[in-house]
Amino acid sequence: MPIHLIWGDDYGSSERVIENLIKEIIDPAWISVNLSRLDGKDLSQANQALEEIQTPPFGSGGRVILVKRSPFCNGCSAELASKLEISLKQIPLTTHLILNNTNKPDKRLKTTKLLQELIKSNQASEKKFLLPAVWDGAGLKALVQKTAKELNLELEEEAILLLIESIGNDSTRLISELKKLTLLESTKNKNAHAHDILQISRETVHDLIQGISTNSLEIGNCLLKSQWGEAIAKLDALIDNGEPALRIIATLTGQIRGWLWVSLLEQHGQKDVGFIAKQAGISNPKRIYVIRKQIQGKSTIFFIDLLRKILGVEVLLKKGSFPKNAFRDGLLTKG
Repeated sequence: MPIHLIWGDDYGSSERVIENLIKEIIDPAWISVNLSRLDGKDLSQANQALEEIQTPPFGSGGRVILVKRSPFCNGCSAELASKLEISLKQIPLTTHLILNNTNKPDKRLKTTKLLQELIKSNQASEKKFLLPAVWDGAGLKALVQKTAKELNLELEEEAILLLIESIGNDSTRLISELKKLTLLESTKNKNAHAHDILQISRETVHDLIQGISTNSLEIGNCLLKSQWGEAIAKLDALIDNGEPALRIIATLTGQIRGWLWVSLLEQHGQKDVGFIAKQAGISNPKRIYVIRKQIQGKSTIFFIDLLRKILGVEVLLKKGSFPKNAFRDGLLTKG
């Protein structure tokens, strides 16, 4: 009874494990008929999954039924729970059911208890992937090291800190940037073999991400000085160069939230830079001294209004507005 329960908010890591499972189980020649990707939020697709898991694979290899946003351990109805219990008894040995959800399984549910019993008897497996909080420096460092090791990379301490500052706990972007680092380092070290562990220096990380991060951060600095026209011009250039609008938003949001936290804590008389850095989600406490100088003369209300504008741009983007229009409407409209 091969059942895989995979959950957690670390989307990048869980996706990587799921795709590796699919590669291990399914014969590539039969993947079109032996792989079903279903959305558990749709009741009809959840029921379809329970029907399909009773079907053996076609041809060679195994069969995979992947249920994203699985309802079976989170808000499962009594009817669906009964169907799951019946269907589990009918799963062929070569058919695999992958249940994936960002939320932790609800231990009160009958279905969760059933799956936990199967896990204890080694008839099912459970893997959880949880992202560290943005202020959890040790957790973020461990995330970078773990992901780098999976890609056969080894990063210098300063390189890890630079990645954390630039990416935070965005595991999907972390994987993307580490893959780029692999290519970049491989071109520098042409004598390296495919199975060699690549050593990544701070300089290599800086070369890769500084162009994008600095440009986004420069836009933030323009917004800090209320230089709206210059900010829009830099945004246009960054978007024209292919930088995703939501990634720009993520960088700006992190930057402005950091300013806001420092401003609020300074206002309340907090002087401990370590405490301020932790609350602001800044991995390097020394940056607090720089931020203090940056935001001198700016009120907390200014940063709240700036953050509101950026979140307004994000809403417009997610509603389908063109990136350049969204930034103009969100940043230049008063209200």
